[in-house]
Amino acid sequence: MNAKNFDKLMDEELKNADGKSLLLHCCCAPCSTACLERLFKKIKTTVLFYNPNVKSGEYEKRKAEMIRFLSETGYAVFLDCDHDEESFYSAVKGLEKEKEGGARCLKCFELRLAKTRDIAEANGFDYFSTTLTLSPLKNAEAINKTGESLQKNAKWLYCDFKKRGGYLRSVQLSKEHNLYRQNFCGCVYSENERKTVAETDKK
Repeated sequence: MNAKNFDKLMDEELKNADGKSLLLHCCCAPCSTACLERLFKKIKTTVLFYNPNVKSGEYEKRKAEMIRFLSETGYAVFLDCDHDEESFYSAVKGLEKEKEGGARCLKCFELRLAKTRDIAEANGFDYFSTTLTLSPLKNAEAINKTGESLQKNAKWLYCDFKKRGGYLRSVQLSKEHNLYRQNFCGCVYSENERKTVAETDKK
């Protein structure tokens, strides 16, 4: 059976999105760049910055860059959430030693997308989605299946933002706006894994 073309499904949905609204979960400014550029003028978009997985210090940097990028472009309205780290640690309890991209990450996706869905429904948004599919390191199929399973009144907007050069465009736009670009997802487990790999490579 052929896999779904999430990029095509999004384009088809946006053809009928006039007057409708989208709550877009954004993990960071660099990932949001190409996504928002593509969505701008196609659907009224509000950015939700809900990332309890990102450790303190790193979280504040990413949030500030997100706000700065939106102020420079006017692409979307910004909606903040409390930095509730405990919700992340509770969601991934028992999965701390999982490799990045595994079961722990799937739980993290579900946590953030469920919150996005809840806020979308509470505020009357027509759609909810995420910038997470821009990264070549993220499983677009798993993310879309999670979003699809969570939709109720607010509809999941399928996406695969890395398609059609999306990731490369995000790198270009990040340079143009001089955005801070991180080299790990934001959680302490991802950071520790990257450090371990780096130390191994030095040996």
